[in-house]
Amino acid sequence: MPCAATLFRKPAVGAPSRRTRLSWLLVAPLLLLVVAGFLVPIGYTMTRAVDNAEVTGALPRTVAMLERWDGNGLPSEQAFAALVEDLRGADDAQAFGAMTRRLNFELSGARSVMRATRRQLDSLTPPYAESLPTAVPDWDTPQLWLLIKTNSNPFTASFLLRALDLQVTPEGQIEPVPHDRAIFVDLFQRTFWISLWVTVFCVLLAYPAAYYISTLSDRGARYVMLLVLVPFWTSILVRTTAWFILLQREGPMNAALEGLHITDAPLQLIFTRFAVYVAMVHVLLPFQILPLYSVMKRLGPQYLQAAASLGASPWRQFRSVYLPLTMPGVAAGAVMVFMLSVGFYVTPALVGGLQDQMISYYIAFYTNQSINFGMAAALSLLLLVFTGALVAAARRLTPHIGPGPRE
Repeated sequence: MPCAATLFRKPAVGAPSRRTRLSWLLVAPLLLLVVAGFLVPIGYTMTRAVDNAEVTGALPRTVAMLERWDGNGLPSEQAFAALVEDLRGADDAQAFGAMTRRLNFELSGARSVMRATRRQLDSLTPPYAESLPTAVPDWDTPQLWLLIKTNSNPFTASFLLRALDLQVTPEGQIEPVPHDRAIFVDLFQRTFWISLWVTVFCVLLAYPAAYYISTLSDRGARYVMLLVLVPFWTSILVRTTAWFILLQREGPMNAALEGLHITDAPLQLIFTRFAVYVAMVHVLLPFQILPLYSVMKRLGPQYLQAAASLGASPWRQFRSVYLPLTMPGVAAGAVMVFMLSVGFYVTPALVGGLQDQMISYYIAFYTNQSINFGMAAALSLLLLVFTGALVAAARRLTPHIGPGPRE
């Protein structure tokens, strides 16, 4: 039998620190994954959204000379000579291409002017203030020079402003872009509108489904839950392709409608907003069912029985007792569905039309086709900020939503 001295013996001095180090070692892989898979990409996206090093890196001498220019008239002979020297020394085709894309993003046709200038370099002789405008007349106006001077800063808000359908004038003023180029504000509104309705549909469909599963026996619940999880484990591309086949004009859906004499001709179901809603709800529905089922399974029938014993009608039992107790599951599932839906790309691209594409479609366009990483990063950053703000506002507007009932 241990003595009192043994029972009340103090732990070794280094024991807590060893346990602390062991705990940190155990969580280190998770922390490394969070940093490498979340914080670093987000930080890189934030920097690319304001990065403007293309012009400075490709035209360093020209940028230095234009710092002395006040923007009136044409710059000095030294600026023309610096531009010719920079273009003659531009051996890095990738840097030259990045610079021309950056200038062309601000001024349509700037890329063609820079390429034409590069082709005429061998024919240019001093003074370049005369020979360069003769070979390429676009350099005889201050527009291109102002463009280079404006983009000489290593950081810019141009991408973020353009993502909000705004632009900076040569005078430094911020103004809306022309109406025919204003597309991104409508895109953000469309993205959040589609995501909101998908979330609403998922809640309306998942609530009775989760309630039904929670009332089954453990054996029955396992079988029904399997029906929920099997599509959940299936690839999004496979599920979306299945809806693409079902909703075609000659697909099973139209064939069934015509066979039941509901329609006389095939309906345009594919490439519509309806198809986007159906496919997205099908993909995201398990994310709403699972949190709701988890909360409902813990409730049990005693709360409704207590309300019934107090004389509450079935509707009053649901509205005053059951619904408030299940709101944590509703909120958790709705947040997951909404945050996942705002980033959907494959599903709207396959089953939706041009007017049904969400912001992710244009992020992919600027990343893979236009090769404008600054614009893609700006759209991604604004999508992250807007989504975070909406989720934070939802939490503020629903302060009563807290943890579920304790057992």
